[in-house]
Amino acid sequence: MLRFDDRVAIITGAGHGLGRSHALLLAERGAKVVVNDLGGALDGTGASTGPAADVVELIRKNGGEAVANTDNVATPEGARAIVQAAVDAFGKIDIVVNNAGILRDKSLGKMTVEEFDGVLAVHVRGSYLVSQAAYPYMKENGYGRIVNTSSPAGLFGNFGQANYSTAKMGLVGLTKTLGIEGARSGIKANAIAPIAWTRMTEMLLPAEFEAKFTPERVSALVAYLVHESCEVTGEVFSVGGGRVARVFVAEGPGWKTDDLTPEAISEHWEAIMTEQPYVLTAQDSMKQML
Repeated sequence: MLRFDDRVAIITGAGHGLGRSHALLLAERGAKVVVNDLGGALDGTGASTGPAADVVELIRKNGGEAVANTDNVATPEGARAIVQAAVDAFGKIDIVVNNAGILRDKSLGKMTVEEFDGVLAVHVRGSYLVSQAAYPYMKENGYGRIVNTSSPAGLFGNFGQANYSTAKMGLVGLTKTLGIEGARSGIKANAIAPIAWTRMTEMLLPAEFEAKFTPERVSALVAYLVHESCEVTGEVFSVGGGRVARVFVAEGPGWKTDDLTPEAISEHWEAIMTEQPYVLTAQDSMKQML
């Protein structure tokens, strides 16, 4: 059994849905958990101490260790306070699962700047700020595990979610960079793109998804990715309904000429659109251009 004895984990947005499931699983397997949740509505308005406190109570009732935190991930002060809560309660920080998120769905023509910025603030800015606040502690200890929460909407797009899709794809770039920068310090970062029945998705998914696409079927992957035995970093995984798959960004072989014109591009469009054989790294992409 993969256990987390003596490991300290911060899980944001852990009062409901996926975050709650992550917190319960890691605590059940020995982790000391900071349960962070602002306690607001799906659109990010309002606040309540109830959701985080309820999860902590359940963890303690089951014999685990946890503390509640209701600070806002989207502010530098809030992110630092979340990390400080872990250090104050448990003396260190080993794991960060950036799960907090909100929805403000509208089509592009109807979306306000505030609705766009508000979603990016929680998903992208929040993940960046909490990771950055935890990073020095992880670096000092020579160990860390970070999981960011992307989405199929970010990877493939979705009508009415320009803000959410932008945020979720942004987390892919953040994850890949954290994986590169953390390598020398034993810090590994990965991302998940989950499909699960939660209060955030129940209005979007068919009713028949509820029984099969449970949060617990996502948390198993999160637990593996934050375990000390997991060696992968900078990767993205689709997960839901019992299925796990690697998701990767690739570049096709392309077409090259010394005389690039719009007309030449049009003439060789089929070669430009070819997918095989593909390359996966920026370094290999640059080699293709030489």
